[in-house]
Amino acid sequence: MKRLGIDMGSREVKIVLMDKDSIIHKQKISTMAFYKNYCSYNNGKLKVDVSRLGISEEVVAVSTGYGRNNTDISMFRQITEIKAHVYGAIHQTNLKEFILLDVGGQDVKVVKVEKGLITDLEMNDKCAASCGRYLENMAGVLEISLEKLTEYYEAPVELNSTCSVFSESELIGKIAEGVSMERLCAGVNYSLYRKLRPLLFKFKGKRLVMSGGVAKSKSLAYYLANDFDEIIKLQEPQFNGAIGCCSYGSFF
Repeated sequence: MKRLGIDMGSREVKIVLMDKDSIIHKQKISTMAFYKNYCSYNNGKLKVDVSRLGISEEVVAVSTGYGRNNTDISMFRQITEIKAHVYGAIHQTNLKEFILLDVGGQDVKVVKVEKGLITDLEMNDKCAASCGRYLENMAGVLEISLEKLTEYYEAPVELNSTCSVFSESELIGKIAEGVSMERLCAGVNYSLYRKLRPLLFKFKGKRLVMSGGVAKSKSLAYYLANDFDEIIKLQEPQFNGAIGCCSYGSFF
């Protein structure tokens, strides 16, 4: 039977349909559009109409993310984001020993995996300064695309603010001082790295697997290469949670 995985994130919903071990369909939908166009409410639960996703056959359905507990429990099994992302990383890499770094829009997850099992984890969902939203906000201040922002890593300007809101003011001050765009972007990226580093160094490991949208960051991988022997970027970092749901669904 085919497996449907849905990662209901704070900003986007990621959907993956797998047949055996192959992805046959994937898509991203904004969370608001997903709720409005693909769901209905029934007794306080969010019921996903999979037919609107173009799925007419019976599937094993598993969900994760912020909205997993609101989905129709008669159809979806729910698993934690940690479990989903670990299952996804194992599926995509075939590795059983690694540190997983998942930088989402509103939280950061660092998970130690040994022999395919979760042995330790650390999360930060209290401060936006170490999350993807921080980069989005700073890209907005600099009036540059997020993709372009994350390319720069050389000669970063020093940004000392630990708060996302104050960082924006500090960045504007650096702009007024005439600091180059390249150094400003590098400074933003290095600032994110400095905030992530304490979380990562609570665990010992030589191999780091990067998941989530920030896994595409060239600059973050560059900085992290000084701390790990091997940096692995998943082929589908943004769909990793949904892939993990499908992988978990193979047990049913």
